[in-house]
Amino acid sequence: MELLIQRAKGYGGSVVLPEGQDPRVMKAAAEIARRGFARVSVLATPAEAQQACAAAGVIPSGFEIIDPTAPPCFEELVAAYYRKRASKGLTEEQARAAMKNRLYVGAIMIETGYASGMVAGSIASTPDMLRAAFHCVGTAPGIKTASSCFLLRLKTPTIAGESTLLFADCGVNPNPTAEQLAEIAMSTAQTHRALIGTPPRVAMLSFSTRGSAKHELVDKVAKATQIAKGLAAKFDPEMVVDGELQTDAAIVPHVAQQKAPDSPLKGAANILVFPDLQAGN
Repeated sequence: MELLIQRAKGYGGSVVLPEGQDPRVMKAAAEIARRGFARVSVLATPAEAQQACAAAGVIPSGFEIIDPTAPPCFEELVAAYYRKRASKGLTEEQARAAMKNRLYVGAIMIETGYASGMVAGSIASTPDMLRAAFHCVGTAPGIKTASSCFLLRLKTPTIAGESTLLFADCGVNPNPTAEQLAEIAMSTAQTHRALIGTPPRVAMLSFSTRGSAKHELVDKVAKATQIAKGLAAKFDPEMVVDGELQTDAAIVPHVAQQKAPDSPLKGAANILVFPDLQAGN
């Protein structure tokens, strides 16, 4: 975690926390301000801020509190959201109404450069957060498939010595196609590089290892692996991708030696790409 904090300090970014009515959010904002690894803006009305800070036992110092019902840049945010969605049929009146939703206020702050990122979910549901992100920010250039990943910091490293693993996609795409799985692998590899700074080693997971089972679901993962390898060769030559693999063959070296002796991962994957949300959860 300290490594991530130091990398964040070097980045010098800012984060918006839209659910300032939650005492946990105020406590988090105070901790971020204390550690100094990002500038923080919390969305909360004056009454919400007072109540949440009192409940959290924190003094609102070192971070900005913005009233989401009347943000100082309200007209700019409305205009930005209208420009973003006008081609989809959004009217200016609808854009103005959308800015009453603090998730949309936070997300459009990213689009307009007022924030580098947003952290939400203590109150809002995943679908609501994703909707705001899709409508206000969208996907990165060249990326068609939005996805999520979980970062696991292990108390005990894997047998291969990995202390950090990324799991994807465990929150967005219920049943991705082979092409989408390949994009998920690439996006997660980029996230791994940004957060951890080491070469990504991606295992495309299945209930089969290198053809040990025959099924159309296995075929999908095998196809995704080939697509991902092609993308890696083009965009990230250091990235290692292999599949289809069962989890033990992906992260346990002696199992990999038995099940997939020619696997370039050698049982030392640091990214696990699950075939669907059922498996990832």
